[in-house]
This record gives sequence, C-alpha cells and structure tokens, in this order.
Amino acid sequence: MVFAIDEINNSTELLPGIRLGYQIHDSCAAVPVAVHVAFQLSNGLDPVFHPGDECSQSGTVMAIVGESGSSPSISMSRVIGSFNIPQVSHFATCACLSDKQQYPSFFRTIPSDQFQADALARLLKHFGWSWIGAVRSDSDYGNNGMASFLDAAHQEGICVEYSESFYRTHPRSRIQRVADVIRRSTAVVVVAFVASGDMRILLEELSREPFPPRQWIGSESWVTDPDMLRFGFFDGAVGIGIQQSVIPGLRNFLLDLSPSEVAASPVLTEFWEDAFNCRLGESNAADKRVCDGSEDMQKLQSPYTDTSQLRITNMVYKAVYAIAHAIHNAVCQETNFTTHCDKLSGLESKQVFTQLKKVNFSQNSYDVSFDANGDPVAFYELVNWQKSETGIIELVTVGYYDASLPVGQEFRINRNLTWLEGGTQVPVSMCTNSCPPGSRKVLQKGKPICCYDCVPCPEGEISNATDSPDCFPCREEFWPNAKRDACFPKPVEFLSFDDVLGIILSAFSVGGALLAITTASVFFHHRTSPIVRANNSELSFLLLLSLTLCFLCSLTFIGRPSEWSCMLRHTAFGITFVLCISCVLGKTMVVLMAFKATLPGSNVMKWFGPPQQRMTVVSFTFIQVLICTIWLVLSPPFPMKNLTVYKDKIILECALGSAVGFWAVLGYIGLLAVFCFVLAVLARKLPDSFNEAKLITFSMLIFCAVWITFIPAYVSSPGKFTVAVEIFAILASSFGLILCIFAPKCFIILFKPEKNTKKYMMSKNQY
Repeated sequence: MVFAIDEINNSTELLPGIRLGYQIHDSCAAVPVAVHVAFQLSNGLDPVFHPGDECSQSGTVMAIVGESGSSPSISMSRVIGSFNIPQVSHFATCACLSDKQQYPSFFRTIPSDQFQADALARLLKHFGWSWIGAVRSDSDYGNNGMASFLDAAHQEGICVEYSESFYRTHPRSRIQRVADVIRRSTAVVVVAFVASGDMRILLEELSREPFPPRQWIGSESWVTDPDMLRFGFFDGAVGIGIQQSVIPGLRNFLLDLSPSEVAASPVLTEFWEDAFNCRLGESNAADKRVCDGSEDMQKLQSPYTDTSQLRITNMVYKAVYAIAHAIHNAVCQETNFTTHCDKLSGLESKQVFTQLKKVNFSQNSYDVSFDANGDPVAFYELVNWQKSETGIIELVTVGYYDASLPVGQEFRINRNLTWLEGGTQVPVSMCTNSCPPGSRKVLQKGKPICCYDCVPCPEGEISNATDSPDCFPCREEFWPNAKRDACFPKPVEFLSFDDVLGIILSAFSVGGALLAITTASVFFHHRTSPIVRANNSELSFLLLLSLTLCFLCSLTFIGRPSEWSCMLRHTAFGITFVLCISCVLGKTMVVLMAFKATLPGSNVMKWFGPPQQRMTVVSFTFIQVLICTIWLVLSPPFPMKNLTVYKDKIILECALGSAVGFWAVLGYIGLLAVFCFVLAVLARKLPDSFNEAKLITFSMLIFCAVWITFIPAYVSSPGKFTVAVEIFAILASSFGLILCIFAPKCFIILFKPEKNTKKYMMSKNQY
C-alpha cells in the first residue's frame, strides 16, 4: 500500500499536485480491534497527524483499504457504511458482502466467494468427483463460502459425506474431532474452505498421525499461501488462486530499507532481527548478537523479498489505485490536454464513494472496475502443489477459470496435474461406481443421491449413457442389444424357402403334387381297365387334378408375404379343397345311387348321370368361389408386421382381413367334409363290388381329424409356425385322400393285375 501511494504521489498524471496521506492499523484478525479502528476513523483522526496547511481537511478519512478477513470487514462496513465512507477490501471474499442493502459502501478487488464456490463445484464436476468431504472455518468467510459451495455442488449433482467446521481458537479436542472425521471418511476428495491460519492448525493436527491419502481441494485463502508448502504430505493439492501479477519496482522498494527506517518501526525492527538473527540497539533480544551493519537485504531469501508470486499483494495495489482514481475523478478536470486538480475543494467521502462506483482503468495490464455489487470480474488461476525433483513442494499454475466465459468453457487447463501421493491418474471419489450403459441408478434408501445401486434395464429398454437415472424403451420396430445400451432393428421372421422347415414342407408339397400326377398317369394309362372304369374315371381324374392343386397351393404359404400372395394363398386353398371334397362327395353319391339303381323299379341313375355329377361339383365349388370373392371384395387378407407374438423380432404374416371370411371358407370345407363322411359311412356296408365307400370313409375320417386338430394348433402356434401348421394340415389331409382312395387301386393295377378283371370285379371277393 505504501509503495502504491508513493507511486501515485510521484505521478504527473494521477492526482498531479496532490499528495495522499495514510495511516495503517493492524486488527490482529480480531473483530473488536477492527470495530474500534472503524469508529476511530469515522470520528476523525487526531489533528496532530496533520500539522500546518498541507492537508485539505484535517482528520477526514476519504476511504479505507481493508480488511483482510471477511468477519472484520463485515463489522467495519456496518460502522462506516452509515457515513458513506467507501471501504475497498483486498482479501474479504464472503459472498454476503455483495449485498448492497447491508453493505452499501463496500467494494473489493478480489472476487466474491460466490464465484469461487461455483469454480470449485465445476472443478469437481470436471474431474468426475461426486463424493466429497468438506471442512470450513467457523467464521463468516468459511460458513458463507461453504454454504455457497454446497449449493453449487448440489446443482452439479455432487454429494457431501460430511461437513465440519472449526476455528483457530477452538480447543484442541474440537480440531482432533475434525481430523478424525477426515481419517475415517470414505470420500477421497476433501474440499477445504478454510482461512490460512485455521488451515495451518488442522494440517499440524493431521500430521501427528498417519491417515489415508486424501485429494485436497483448497480455497484461495490457504492453497496459495507459501507458508503452507512446508506440509509435504499435501502434495497434489489443487485449488483456486488469485491471479499472479507483476508490480514493477516493488522488489527494489522492499529492499530499500535504511537502518533509520528499520529502527523507527517496531514491525520492521522485529522483521529485521528475525531475518538476520541479530538485535538492533537496545532490543530485548539479549540472546542474539548485535547487528553490525553488514546485513544485506539483497541476499535475503524470505517471503518478504519474494515478489515472483504476487497475488493478494496485487489486490492491495489495485485497491489503492481505485481509490486514487475515484479522488482524481472527483477533484480533477481535464482542460486543453492538461489536468487541473483542486486540493482545497471541499471533498467529502460521499463523493469518493460515488466516483468509486464508476472507476474503470487499467494498471500494469490489469483491468480494474466494479459491478453493481462492488465486485470485480472473477478470474482465477488453477494451482497445483507439485513436488520438484529436489523433493520441494512448489506451487504451479496449471490452468485458468474465467467466470465471464460461457457456461462449460470457464476452465482452461494447459498443464498436467499431479494428484495425491504424486500420482498422475485422476483419483476416483464416488460413493458408488458409475453405472455403465445398459443399467440405471436406483437410490439407496436413506442415503444421498450419489449412493445408488445399478439395476439392469428391463426387457425392451436401454440406457446409452453412464449413470443414467432411467431406461427408456426402444421404438416399436427396434429391440435392445445384449448389453441393452443401443436399439437395433428387430429381425424379420417369416417362413421362407431358405428355412429348414420351409425346405421340408416345400419338398412334401412338390412330392405330393408329383405323386398325384403320377397316379393320374397310371390311371390314364390303364383308363380302359375295369378297376378304373368301375370307380368313375372322370371324377377320379378331376379329384387327382384338385389334389395336385392342393399340394401346390401350400407353396403360396411359403415366402415373404405380399398383398397378392396373402389373397392367393387363402382363396386358392379354399377353392381347391372344395373342388377336391366335391369330387369325393360326387364319388360317394355315385356309389349310393348305383346301389339304389339295382333295386327293382328304381330309375334313380338317370337323375345322377355324368352331366349331373359335373353340375354337382361345379355348384359346390361355385359357392366357395362366391364366398372367397365376397371376402376379397369386402376385407381381403393383407401382409402385416406382427409385433405382439415376440418382443424381440417381427413376424411377417398375412392378416385375415375378415376373420368371418376365413372361418366361412373353412366352415364350408368342413361342412362338405362332414356331409361326405356321413354318406361314406352310410355306404360302407354296401356289397363288396362298391367297397370304395370304405376307402372314402377312412379318408374322410383322416381329413376331419386333421382339420379338427388344426384349429387349436393354428390358434396357439406362434409366428411362422402358424403358417407351418396350416401347410401341414393341407398336406396331411391331401396325402390322406390320395393314399386312402388311390393307393389300393394303383397297387392292384401295378402289382396285382390278375385282380384287375371284370370277372374279379363282379365276384364277392375283396380286392
């Protein structure tokens, strides 16, 4: 402060012709002393300090620089605020001092703890620490700073395992209790919002006993204090520091101490004797040698002479210059490129207070201004305690924090950090390990939100982020992968010609069609033989044609469903089967009518000749064609994606369109089959010459059994097996008909030709 005032008094640009005076008080970090001085300054200084007419207003204080601590500053501001005496602090950081209702005349050149709290919270978030411990000074600085930090940490999702407070005047048992809490905790990271003097006591207590490694995160009050670096077990500490600065000429000013200046000041006398281990004159330090004048300040290595890391020092420098600029703006005027200052004007502290709100200047490349709350723009350095090759702890600047930048861009880290115990890997401090993608967090009852269990996502849901609070379902046509961290399109399933099941069914379909064609060929080749002629060869050939179509229509059920294939498969199946049953029904009726015709006086066969048989088949088939046509016109089958049968895949199938139409087609086939079965049963005991009725009865029995069992199997079969069941029913009933009706005849034709004679046919023996 003295250096800055000397610079200003020797300046020709700032307050030319005016000299600033000052008085320095030491509050000893005690609130009562600070309040006492505040009252003293408010009441005016003793005139003895202002002899003559050199001072414009004897005993009037224009502004106050200080205090260093938040609690003394709060007390002082409440006293001097009523008198509009501006107070500019260089180290009081409590966010509460930004309240202009309570502290209207308070300004500061150091950022508010609100910015520091936000910076610390974002620092923790940046390195992924969510489980921390917290200690603070039991003072306005510690309590208000920690309250701001905890609020910012909560917004960042950070949990606090413990929050302990202490003060340097507390009994040792209280300090021990705080140290024990730190030792027993599970949180690896400890945030210390502690004043430098308090932190020194805590570190001394922690150094008495070994304790688990802890990653310390410090506030600017202690983390940049050079005196703290002697605690070697704290290497790797990270914290927020005030920006370093360079003040040209300060070192030379500090070293330029004459013996007379030293002897005139008790403070400098004590410093001198301690630095050089000697005593000046009649000092009380009788155990030391007398200083002989050979002491050289240039060779002294101490915090006093170290101006390489000026942090808080620059805040004092800025505060003095801010007050000087405010006074300059109040009493000086620019005229014709010259500055004229009237030192005899009745300057009041209120004018300085008003001008202090408006100051905006740059000194040594550092901008100085105040916002509406009396705070400067927040700019911090990120500092790290790193052990050098010689084993000495050094304070290294590794990055910056600029609160004026957009959210998420405030931090800029440009050097590697050293962590606890000299490690290079960022330590982990979480109550629970992060939940990987594919799971979600479930809070543990009675514990903070950072303590949770990781529960796998339920079926059909995913989470694609670490520590996801919820799982969300995939879209309708998508399904999670095995890890449940991504959705993929569901596989499409249908009965294709590439499936083993599809190949088998296709083979049986083609085989059945070839069997029917072969049978027709055999019948055609032996069409003049008695057994072919006796069994209504015309209906037999038509039946074989319909069976061939029945076998082939099952192929339409295989392959990717399309609009045309869906309409074709059901209608072709319904029509060909009715044609088949109609032929069997015609053969059965011929058997019955033939027996009736042998009775005396019966003339029934003239009503059931070949034309009538053809008309019967056409009529029965036409009815089915009509049913299918109505079905296709009103509500035809169509391809659809079935998403309900299986959750993890899509079934391509043909929707019935109208269930009534489908069951009407099946019902009509069933009605004809039952009617045919009843007629065949009635004809089963006819003479052996007409025992084809027994074969028809057996074939209809198989047919009805297959389709009766088809209904529950069709309803209950999932996915592509529904189609397979339908194909199986078609093939089974078709094979039943061809084997039961035509196999015995082909056997006789091919292997028992002796039975294929008219004589044998007219006999009573069974063939």
